[in-house]
Amino acid sequence: MADPDTTRASLYLSNNNSPCESFTMKMFGFPRKKSPGWFAISCQLDGVVVVHMTRAAEGLPVVRAIRFIEIGMTTLASVLGQVARQCQLQGARWTHLLAIGEYQMLTVDLPNVPAEERKLAVRWVVKDMLEQAVADTTLDALAIPVDPNGAGHNATMFVIAASNRFIEHRQGLFDKADIGLAAIDVPELAQRNISALLEPEGQALALLSFGADGGLVTITFRKELYLSRRMDITLLQLQQDDPEQLLAAHERIALDLQRSLDHFYRQHHAIRLSGLVLCLAGAHATRLQSHLQSSLSTSVGTLSLESIVDLSLTPELSMPDMQQRYLMVLGAALRQDEKSA
Repeated sequence: MADPDTTRASLYLSNNNSPCESFTMKMFGFPRKKSPGWFAISCQLDGVVVVHMTRAAEGLPVVRAIRFIEIGMTTLASVLGQVARQCQLQGARWTHLLAIGEYQMLTVDLPNVPAEERKLAVRWVVKDMLEQAVADTTLDALAIPVDPNGAGHNATMFVIAASNRFIEHRQGLFDKADIGLAAIDVPELAQRNISALLEPEGQALALLSFGADGGLVTITFRKELYLSRRMDITLLQLQQDDPEQLLAAHERIALDLQRSLDHFYRQHHAIRLSGLVLCLAGAHATRLQSHLQSSLSTSVGTLSLESIVDLSLTPELSMPDMQQRYLMVLGAALRQDEKSA
């Protein structure tokens, strides 16, 4: 059997977590242009979402602009062309947020091999977990920090994988629209960026969000991602009126959360978890918060977006439905510059 192909470039992901050595490569040679802040762009089912965010040494990150362009009967390529015409691209840095189903995120043991052999070793580790042949896959990896006071657990890492064919096709659409991508992100790391702004000093934080494709719970500590789990409960299920079905959804969420928290406690028992924050608003958030507070042994709160980013230029983001649409893209736009990582 031939060795897995090691010539493919890796995804250039959000960089708070330390990339595993020998994995830090710019995807397909994307340029790193200098410009204040980041533009983040997400291709959703009904349209394209764009956020422009800037960060300063002091004060909250500022949401400079948001934009939603409906796809309707047109093509993604045409919509990206509209984005290019409507947004000022001169010197802009763009990151593209992938959607669920466009990538895989795996958690595996860090291979116990010399650093120069790690890239090849990781490809062997994940080759049977991938949805396509490893030679046809673009990979990136992020180390999960080791607890110095832990009980000798194996060092682990997140591996993010995407089909070469998909990545090359998507990059081609952006290139055709003259949108020069500098980075690619995934929702787990976008949510990590939000959680990093909420963490109490010296304590970890769990964050739970929901969308059309399900729920996502992450746990961060010192602005690094320690745990990421998906749930199959969608936002639509949380907005239903049937009390029995709603209770069943709440109970499944509580069970999934307890399992995630138990796993985190076993792996990182020396780290104190400050609580859980729900990225929801409205009556359905209040009902879920109440249920989780009575089911879990940790405090449960809800996200106040205004407490972590400046919305003065985008007051429409104070509306719950707008926050829901833009939340993950805001997280992607919160990525740090390399020099500050």
